[in-house]
Amino acid sequence: MELNHKKSSGSSGSQGYSDYNQGYAGSGYGYGYGYGEGGGGSAQRSLNDYLLILRERIWYVVVVFLVVFISVLIQTFGTTKIYESYASIQMLREAPKIMLNQQILDEGIRGNEDLNTLVKVMESSMIIKRVAERITGDDLKQFMQPYEKGGWSGPLTPLEVLGENRRIGVVRQSLVVQVSYRHPNPEIAAKVANMFVDEFIGWNTRIRIEESMRGVEDIQVRIEQQRKRVEEQAIALQDYREKNASGSLDQRKDIVTEKLKSLNSYVIQTGNNLKEAEIRWQQVQQRLESKGDLNELQFIANQGLIAQLSQQISTQKIAIAQMRERYRDRHPKMIEAVNSLQQAEQEIDRALVSASASIKAQYEGALRNDDEAKANLAKQSQLSEELDRLSIKYQEQEREFKINETFLAELVGRMRQISAGANTESQNARKLETAVAPARNRYVEPKISFNIGIGVVGGLGLGLAFAFFIAFIDDRVKSAFDIESVVGLPLLGIIPQIKKMEQPDKAQIVVNNADRQVAEAFLTLHSSLRLRDDSKDAKVFLITSTIPGEGKSFTATNLALTYAAHGDKVCIVDCDLRKPNIHKSFRRENLKGVIDVCSGASTLDEALLKEVHPNLDILPTGGRAKNPTHILSNKAFELMISELRKRYDRIILDTPPLAAVSDALVVLSLVDGAIFTIFFNKVRRKAAQASARRLLESNVTCFGAVLNGLNLAVSGYYYAQYYDKSYKDYYVVTAGDKDPVDGKGDKPPGTP
Repeated sequence: MELNHKKSSGSSGSQGYSDYNQGYAGSGYGYGYGYGEGGGGSAQRSLNDYLLILRERIWYVVVVFLVVFISVLIQTFGTTKIYESYASIQMLREAPKIMLNQQILDEGIRGNEDLNTLVKVMESSMIIKRVAERITGDDLKQFMQPYEKGGWSGPLTPLEVLGENRRIGVVRQSLVVQVSYRHPNPEIAAKVANMFVDEFIGWNTRIRIEESMRGVEDIQVRIEQQRKRVEEQAIALQDYREKNASGSLDQRKDIVTEKLKSLNSYVIQTGNNLKEAEIRWQQVQQRLESKGDLNELQFIANQGLIAQLSQQISTQKIAIAQMRERYRDRHPKMIEAVNSLQQAEQEIDRALVSASASIKAQYEGALRNDDEAKANLAKQSQLSEELDRLSIKYQEQEREFKINETFLAELVGRMRQISAGANTESQNARKLETAVAPARNRYVEPKISFNIGIGVVGGLGLGLAFAFFIAFIDDRVKSAFDIESVVGLPLLGIIPQIKKMEQPDKAQIVVNNADRQVAEAFLTLHSSLRLRDDSKDAKVFLITSTIPGEGKSFTATNLALTYAAHGDKVCIVDCDLRKPNIHKSFRRENLKGVIDVCSGASTLDEALLKEVHPNLDILPTGGRAKNPTHILSNKAFELMISELRKRYDRIILDTPPLAAVSDALVVLSLVDGAIFTIFFNKVRRKAAQASARRLLESNVTCFGAVLNGLNLAVSGYYYAQYYDKSYKDYYVVTAGDKDPVDGKGDKPPGTP
C-alpha cells in the first residue's frame, strides 16, 4: 500500500495547492438527476424525490405555464373565425361487369380498398383543378379575400387554398363519404363543398362510360386470342391421338394389368421358395462350420441312399459287437466285418457331401428364379406406368381444350352483353346531402374550450419538463439520493449552513454556542460514529473532501471537540502540508509540527500544542512543505502516527482534497477509516463520485459522507425529516440551558 501511494503521489507532490482547481475541472461535467457513472444503479428515485425536485423549482413551472397559457389565449382570441359546411355522397353496390384487360372490373363497391380508392380520387389534384375552374367572378373574389396577405412563401393560389381547407372522410360503418370545406365566409364554404361533390359525380359518370367502351374493344381482342388458342389446342390434341394410338390405351392398359397381377403372384411364390431353400442351406452351412453331423438334419437324413447307408452302418455295428464276444480283432471274420463298416461309412460321407451340394444348388436356383421374377415384374410395372403417363397427358390436353372452348363461348356471350349496355349511363355514387351555409355563431375555429384545455395541459407539461430539464443539468450534490446512489457512500450526518462568522469561531462552534443546530448536528454525527460497528472502536480518522472549501477542516475540528467533550483524549493532526489550516482555527502559531517531527528537528512533545481545549491537543504542520508526499510517505510519519495511537483515544487527520492531489491516499494505510466531506450544492456529482471511488478502491474502510453547509431555506426540499420547522424550539437557547456538548451550562469549558 505504501509503495502504491508513493507512486501515485510522486508526480503531484511538487505541484502545490494550485492543482486543486485543475483537478476539479478535470473531473468533467454532465451528470444531472440520475445515476452517475458507475453509481450503483441499485437505488431508485421515489415519487417523493420527484415531488421535492418540483418543489424546489416550482417557479420555473409557474412562469412557463403562464407564458404558454397567455400565448394560447392571445392566439385563440386573435384568430379569424372559420366556418365549415358539409355535403355527403352515397356509394352504391352494383353487379360486376366482366373482362376489361383480362381481369374482372367491379364497378361497384366490393370492399374497403374500393371505397378508399374513390376517396383518394376525390382528394386528388384533378378534382381540385376542376373545382378551381368553376370558381369565377365575385365568388373568386370573395373566396380569395381572406388569403390576400399570402403565406410564408408568398401569395396563395386557389389550388393551394382548396387543397388546404377541404376535408373528405368516410362515415364509420357505412358507404357514405362526407365532403366538407372550411372558409371564413359560410356561403362560400357551402358552395365549394357542393362543387366538390358535383365534380366527383360528373367525373365518375364519364369515367365509367369510357371504361365500358374500352371494355368492348378489349374483349374483342381477347376473343380473337382465345379463338386462336382453341384452334391450336384442337390440332395438337389430334396429333397426339394419332401418334400414340390413344384410342387403344384402355385395352392395352387392361392386358398389362392382368399380366402384372400374374407376375406379382409368381414373385410371391418364388420368394417363398427362396426363403425355404435359404433356410435349408443356412442349416447345412452351420453344421459344416461346426463340424456337426449332417445326418441329424431331417431333410438330409430322409434321402433314400443316406437312409439306407445309415441303416446298414447300424446293422454292421451290431454284428461287430456280437462277433467281438466270439473272435478276436485279428480274426479274419472280424477284419472283414470292420472293413465292411468302414466302407459303408465312407459311402455315407460321400452321400452327405453330395446332399449338401444339392441343397446349395437348390438355393442358388431359387435365388435366380426370384431375381428373374422380380425383374419381369419391374419391367411390366414400368410399362404400366408409361401407359398411365400417356393416358394422363392425353386427358390433360383434352380437358384444357374443353375449358378453353367453354371460355371462348363465355367471352362471346359477355361481349354481346357489354356491347348492348355500353351506351347506357351508369353510376355507383349519388349526392346524399347538399351543403348549406352554417349560422354565423356556428364556427369551428377557434375552438375556445379545446384551446384553453391545450393551454393548461401544455403549459403544465412544458413547465414540468423544463423543471426536470433544469434538474437534469444541475449535477451538484444536494440530496441523500445523490450521496448514497451516485457518490456511493452512506450518509453519516448533515451539518446546517452557518451564518457569517470568523473561521476560528466556526472551527469551535460546538463549544461556543454560536449555532445550536450545528452543535446538535455534530452530536448526531458523533453518535452515528459511535453506534456503527466499523467506526465505534476506530482510533485514527482521516477527513478529506473533493475540492477546497467543502469544510473538511471545519468538520475535523468540531468532530474532535465533540469527542473531547465526551471524555476521549483527542489529537488533531494537520496533514495538509500545502495549505495548513488547523492552527488558524484555534488562533495558534504554526512554529513546529509534522514537518519538524518527521525530519527529526523536533520531538513529538515539542511539536504538540497541548490542552487547546480540555482533552484536545493539536499537531500543526510547522510550515509548508515543498514535497508533502515525501514527508507523508516517510517512515518517520508512520512512527509518529504509531506513537500518537499510544497516547490518544481518537486521532483525526485533516488531509488535502482528493480531486487535485493524492496526499490523503498516501496516509490511508495508517488510518482506521475515512470520512468524506461534501458541501451542499457545490461539488459536482462526477467529481465527488471519482474522489469517493478512490477511497473505496483502497483497503481502508470509508465510514461515509458528511453533508456540510445545508441551506436551511431549501432543507425542506431534501431533508424535511431532519430540519422541519416544527423542530426549531429544540434549538432555542434560553437562560439556564445546558451546553449540548459538555452539559454544564451556557458557558462551555475553556471560555471566560
